[in-house]
Amino acid sequence: MDGIFNINKPAGLTSFDAVAAVRRFSGQRRVGHAGTLDPLAEGVLLICLGKATRVVEYLARARKIYCAEIYLGVSTDTFDALGRVVAVCEVEVGQDEVEKVLRSLVGKRCQVPPMYSAIKRGGVPLYKLARAGKEVEREPREVEIYAIRLINWQRPLLRIALECSKGTYVRSIAQEIGERLGCGAHLSHLSRLAVGHFTIDDSIPLADLEDAFLQEYWSSLIYPLDEGLLDHDAVILSAESERVVKNGRPWGPKSGPSKGHSYDEIGPCRAYTASGEMIAVLEFDPRGQHWLSQKVFV
Repeated sequence: MDGIFNINKPAGLTSFDAVAAVRRFSGQRRVGHAGTLDPLAEGVLLICLGKATRVVEYLARARKIYCAEIYLGVSTDTFDALGRVVAVCEVEVGQDEVEKVLRSLVGKRCQVPPMYSAIKRGGVPLYKLARAGKEVEREPREVEIYAIRLINWQRPLLRIALECSKGTYVRSIAQEIGERLGCGAHLSHLSRLAVGHFTIDDSIPLADLEDAFLQEYWSSLIYPLDEGLLDHDAVILSAESERVVKNGRPWGPKSGPSKGHSYDEIGPCRAYTASGEMIAVLEFDPRGQHWLSQKVFV
């Protein structure tokens, strides 16, 4: 069983809980998720089975779209509704100020991961250190906000739609909005609406997936493992090239970026057999001027 399920994770479950449920429904051991969704959050969670677990890193790179509800005037130590209240402030800002702050957030930025996160330091998740009263230095990460807009404003609550890159902590964005408005804030609700072209409208509740396995129609709900890579280039290999790629040897043709473009713009490439089976993901090696197999699925 190889492929991807687009799950609508309910609030209250961890991403690992959802993976464990799919593992139980399917009886499959190789199951993983692409992009952690906090217990507080709900929405699109991609769960990969079998060979598809090897494309998790590519799925996790995809853009995400969220709907976030932010409570102004109350700050917490976790930046979300599960944390301890650390400050309360009167909210006196208007919609114009809110929209001005939202516009200022668009673009690339360095974001320091919150202490209450699953990132590990010395094998220990940061949130465990935070609960023990410890705070450690965290390396800032570059993230990008592609778009952000106000959906609804009813003081002290605001609801926004946010499109962002991999690694963006929406809790930290909520905290920053409160800080810029001078009143503090925390994330009170979060729903992930899309990961790449996988959307909430096409997602399935875990209960429906369990029923699909019981009634044996799960195959109509699973996406092929290349579904999350359809935005990348593809190539159909000859029989000889197929052997080269399967053996992990460098493969031509030597084709670098066109004039005016850089090597950074050359993304992964899907490699197929003449019969339409995806057998590898290739990445261009600018030093050797050839393609190298990053993942081989045979």
